[in-house]
Amino acid sequence: MSTLPVEAIRVLADRHPKPSSLKFQYGTAGFRTLGNSLDSVMFRVGILAGLRSKKLDGKTIGVMVTASHNPEADNGVKLVDPRGEMLEAAWEGHATVLANAPSTDAFLEALEGFVKAAKIDLSKPSKVVYARDTRPSGPALVAALEDGFKALNVDARNAGVTTTPILHYLVRSINTKGTKDAYGEDSEEGYINKISTAFKKLVAGKPASPPLIIDCANGVGAKAAAEFAKVLGDALPITLVNTDTTTPGVLNHQCGADFVKTQQKLPPSLASHLKPGQRACSLDGDADRLMYFYLDERGQFHMLDGDKIAALVAAFIVELVKAAGLEEKVRVGIVQTAYANGGSTKYLTERLPVKCVPTGVKHLHHAAEHYDVGVYFEANGHGTVLFSPETQRILAEHQPSTPAQSTAITHLINIVQVINQTVGDALSDMLLVEVVLAHKSYNGYEWDSLYEDLPNRLVKVVVPDRTIFKTEDAERRLVSPPGLQARIDDLVRKYASGRAFVRPSGTEDVVRVYAEARVRAQADELAFRVAGIVYDETGADPTQRPAEFL
Repeated sequence: MSTLPVEAIRVLADRHPKPSSLKFQYGTAGFRTLGNSLDSVMFRVGILAGLRSKKLDGKTIGVMVTASHNPEADNGVKLVDPRGEMLEAAWEGHATVLANAPSTDAFLEALEGFVKAAKIDLSKPSKVVYARDTRPSGPALVAALEDGFKALNVDARNAGVTTTPILHYLVRSINTKGTKDAYGEDSEEGYINKISTAFKKLVAGKPASPPLIIDCANGVGAKAAAEFAKVLGDALPITLVNTDTTTPGVLNHQCGADFVKTQQKLPPSLASHLKPGQRACSLDGDADRLMYFYLDERGQFHMLDGDKIAALVAAFIVELVKAAGLEEKVRVGIVQTAYANGGSTKYLTERLPVKCVPTGVKHLHHAAEHYDVGVYFEANGHGTVLFSPETQRILAEHQPSTPAQSTAITHLINIVQVINQTVGDALSDMLLVEVVLAHKSYNGYEWDSLYEDLPNRLVKVVVPDRTIFKTEDAERRLVSPPGLQARIDDLVRKYASGRAFVRPSGTEDVVRVYAEARVRAQADELAFRVAGIVYDETGADPTQRPAEFL
């Protein structure tokens, strides 16, 4: 049995000391904080990734250096497991413990304890593929990560500057290479060719789509979007906006998917590009979130968020499954969180099974795996479609009895290729949306008209201790503090189509209050009245009492 190369680790660890004042936490999005605070974390993650690979018999692990939709000064790092999925939840705690060891000696001690407890065979090989987004802090953080690889003698492949979904794709492609589950050629070019070839087949013979404007958030998605634009050509005319990846301060600034979702307005930089009736979409900084929008004939902005994307895509897949004669064999389901708009839940419930789970991609992804075809999208535009291995086998082997069935099965097989099943992928999801719009001959207005969003409002209340708030029923009801939910229920009953819930933030001492009602003014009023109850109940910070226009 090999032992840890303690001296090699010590020498390199001393170059990356942990800042004494900071505490790090590995969450759903990995480690996230200011880029200039992450040097020690990166080094330790390099070692952790190598150990994860050894634990899994030398399978390739992914490491992505990104802070996604966050401001440019932030950065972060997350690990990707062999099938392109998120790091196993149990290892999040181990990552947190190792990142917070206060000194090199304490880190080495924690490392040896962890190797022993996790029964990691150090003689196994370790392989990692890693990438980063376009943040200025990226190169220095990657250098620290590489020191971690060096300390453990990890066989590491640098995938360079690329999107988060491409890194996830590479991880699964590398690990399935040469098997019956081969996912694709393990290169950025392989990713683009796989998706674009299937897209072209799906829109063949359909009237040409009007040009699509893509807001690239001045992030790494600009690079991949430009490649898609080249390969797709006339199959989908694309106009790229916000593609500046070198000017400091512009990443995600007044543009991108998060800006569109939170501000509910057009990025200022698109004002001169978008004409009434034309559709556009925004990626986020690492291209794993997608928001669509359009201007109506009066120039009014309309947002088509993750709920609208889920409704469009899920209903189309259900239609294809029926047209293929497979509704008895292939069960399509959709997974939402409490933040999904009530209008979308009503529309979808009439068409297919809908399950609600706690907030967070890992909960959505896990629940979607229980369906033959599982669709999940968060309202923020992060989502994908999962086709189970058994469903893919059925599609490959089913003998259609009519030409219409044959066409529908072929479409489903190509949709499997268009979708990046490893993670939410803005560009892959965008092409799936474009397929549905082409097949249904919908413009933005017709898509938007599938159902009407209920007006909603999200406010936050700063509280002394968020841990006193405990929820159940997929975070839709409070069980603690006692009596608070009953007061919220009494209030909600007074509003037409009223709905409200309170949940603690996972990252800061605030609770979030979400409210819906049939009329905008009532949704606002309900949100502030529920926030007022929370404030009164908990003795929240009086300077932070929710104002009428938070």
